[in-house]
Amino acid sequence: MTRDFSTVGVIGLGTMGAGIVEVFARNGIDVVAVEVDGPAIEHGKAVLGGSTGRALARGKMTQEEHDALHSRVTFTSNLEDLAPCQLVVEAVPEHLDLKKDLLGKVDAVVSADAILATNTSSLPVTEIAVATKNPKRVVGMHFFNPAPVQQFVEVIRTVITADDVFEDVKALAERLGKNPVVVGDKAGFIANALLFGYLNHAVSMFESRYATREDLDAAMRFGCGYPMGPLALLDLIGLDTAYEILDTMYKQGRDRLHAPSPIIKQMVSAGMLGRKSGRGFYTYEQPGSPQVVADANTPAGGPPAGVTLRPVATVGVVGSGTMATGIIEVFAKAGYAVTFVARGDDKVAGVHTALARSTSRAVEKGRMTAEDAEAMLGRVTGATDREALADVDLVVEAIAEDLEIKQQLFRDLDRICKPGAILATTTSSLPIIDCAKVTSRPQDVIGMHFFNPAQVMKLVEVVHTVTTAPDVIATVQDLCAKVGKVAVTCGDRSGFIVNALLFPYLNDAVRMLEANYASADDIDTAMKTGCGLPMGPFELLDVVGLDVSLAIERELYTEFREPGYAPAPLLEHLVTAGYLGRKTGRGFRTYA
Repeated sequence: MTRDFSTVGVIGLGTMGAGIVEVFARNGIDVVAVEVDGPAIEHGKAVLGGSTGRALARGKMTQEEHDALHSRVTFTSNLEDLAPCQLVVEAVPEHLDLKKDLLGKVDAVVSADAILATNTSSLPVTEIAVATKNPKRVVGMHFFNPAPVQQFVEVIRTVITADDVFEDVKALAERLGKNPVVVGDKAGFIANALLFGYLNHAVSMFESRYATREDLDAAMRFGCGYPMGPLALLDLIGLDTAYEILDTMYKQGRDRLHAPSPIIKQMVSAGMLGRKSGRGFYTYEQPGSPQVVADANTPAGGPPAGVTLRPVATVGVVGSGTMATGIIEVFAKAGYAVTFVARGDDKVAGVHTALARSTSRAVEKGRMTAEDAEAMLGRVTGATDREALADVDLVVEAIAEDLEIKQQLFRDLDRICKPGAILATTTSSLPIIDCAKVTSRPQDVIGMHFFNPAQVMKLVEVVHTVTTAPDVIATVQDLCAKVGKVAVTCGDRSGFIVNALLFPYLNDAVRMLEANYASADDIDTAMKTGCGLPMGPFELLDVVGLDVSLAIERELYTEFREPGYAPAPLLEHLVTAGYLGRKTGRGFRTYA
């Protein structure tokens, strides 16, 4: 018979603990809220009152509901007051000895059939459980922050947790309106195990000065649709918390990719903990404020001193596929005269048809006037001979991802284009220097990696080689802004920013599935509802295409020789079997 959870206890009333109190009280459950002393209790009351007050002000809660919620909460500093609770959840700081000592004390207070739960995000639940006399009744109940809003809860089952305990806790989570997933006791569980490897990688990029903090964060927000960039997210989580989670994951799994980047420890030692201290990767208006203020690392904006932008009035595009057509539309819509080159008259006609269709839809939806649409189409000229690009100021190639084909094109462009013209490639994986080196003007070659669909996605990765001239970089950055794009700048390395951060995370998810730790559905649920990502890793892999994903992961592994980047065997096998995702009707899931 399922336990009746009418009274629960919550120990620790920081942001997470107070949020858990609110979740229980909102759902008609009496809560005994415990803190160490009076001032801590008052702080917890303030956190709870602030959250419910905002809900009341926004009309998400009536005054009657607000008052009833608060009437269900009893505050105390005495653990003995937990005696009548059927469940006690601890939400104290992430220190193993503290949690073990605390649950050992609670174990002696509550009844024999009460459940003890830890809200740890990374510490071994088994080690916490064995500090009690009855470890069978200990379970992990990992809420996500902010607990009243986030719908995901990880229920962590140890090797000694009784079946009825985790079943009852899972049922309770569902009663609370959450999406519970039951997983084993592995450091990081699902969400943090995948999230923190990605965050740590982003820190390494920042630490090596591969890209600025602003560009790293913008890349993932605008390139992947993530709600926050990795460094801003770390500031929100707290660098001390992040360090503890990564350190725990590394000690358990010995995966070098989870070894905390040295700068994290240095920042923690310096008291730069993120938002809560007023300074982390960014500087904030005051401790606890979300408002970022300028500091010594804030980009000045505009071209560097002494650099003059090259004039760009006319643009050339080579290619006629989806990406090329989108890029043509972007430039033409922004007022640039565009000459594109396709392989035949039928391809030229196809581009014009696609552009006409796109502008017609924009007019129908009120996003463009008929006059503007006509003017935009009038700025586009198609050709089948590359010689038509002789006078353009910038050429963007968007042809097949084949180095030999691209190199042949760049040899042609070098011969055809006027001196000073910028030659750009949209490659997402090939070395840009390999295109630059076949020309007599490597200083004029740069990467402009648009994201698909180009007319919709805001991000462009501006990728410079060791030979790219400063005025070329500055001109392309400026041009991106003029056409309404967000430019992020980085060096010529496999994966650039977005793919280099995204695909190791996707590979980690495949390894987790391969190890039978969790199902594809549970992993997708964890990352969408627990981390707020627009798509789960397996949804995304099936959309991108497993063959494309495998090719990118092989490129990353070949360049960095990092064992953790080696493609998961399961991905290799699915591609070998022809299960490539949505485009073939089967990948990690089967499609109608």
